[in-house]
Amino acid sequence: MNLRTVIITGGNSGLGFETAKKIAKNKDYQVVLACRNLEKAKEAVNKIKDETGNNNISSLYLDTASLTSVREFVDEYKNQNLGNVYALLLNAGISGMHTGMTEDGMELVFQTNHLGHFLLANLMLPYMEPNGKIFATSSDMHDSPMGNMVWKGTEALAHPSTEEEKSRLRYSFSKLCNLYFVYELARRLETKGSDIYVNAFNPGMMQTNFAPVDKARAAMVKMTMPKRFGDLEKSSDAYAQLVVNDDLATTSANYYDRSTTAIKSSELSYNEENAKELWEESEKLCGLK
Repeated sequence: MNLRTVIITGGNSGLGFETAKKIAKNKDYQVVLACRNLEKAKEAVNKIKDETGNNNISSLYLDTASLTSVREFVDEYKNQNLGNVYALLLNAGISGMHTGMTEDGMELVFQTNHLGHFLLANLMLPYMEPNGKIFATSSDMHDSPMGNMVWKGTEALAHPSTEEEKSRLRYSFSKLCNLYFVYELARRLETKGSDIYVNAFNPGMMQTNFAPVDKARAAMVKMTMPKRFGDLEKSSDAYAQLVVNDDLATTSANYYDRSTTAIKSSELSYNEENAKELWEESEKLCGLK
């Protein structure tokens, strides 16, 4: 039996783990957890094996905050002969509470949430199944509730110089980048006549270790911004269904909102000039051209 291979970045906890576990319940899938903490990844692998009875679960080291790590992951994946990839879930991410620059000299949130995944997807494209699926885990925070998002270009995100550019909006812009990436890649694949489907998924704000939310804050968010709150069980179930159900996610450039139902993302996210600028500058930053 030919197994369908799924790679999930950040699959050792939270949404990634729960989604991986649900996908693994289908014994014709093998799941690779791509994580920066191998100890936690191995624990997650064992848990998934125990709870699903699927032994085709493994982990590989990947830190999307390092372009070298991304390239080494792709090389290691090829060396292990794990086969072509049916689904690539670009899920790892950090919140806007993180600050600093990466070893590559770029803003940490921008590189972790966008640029590392941009490079990974581009390097893995030759190893995707012809009818494979690529998903980016975005967020409704790509449309900041403060309503003050103005695209200033990729350079301002990669190398922020002003206090505004160093603000908590860094997370919102990284999630906007996820959508620009999805929509631009979908256009480029369509031009090439590819049948690979590229979409985005919004799990909603949840109580996970990604951005721990205490009960009091969770209650406040549910009351003040109910449309932004998500449920881990429901969101991970929907994410898994989008992967394993052959009748779902059979078109590209969709934004799935905590379910298998696609909705419109923000008006700003559909700006094709911004998406093209981000793509071309990301290529330069990654050394792809």
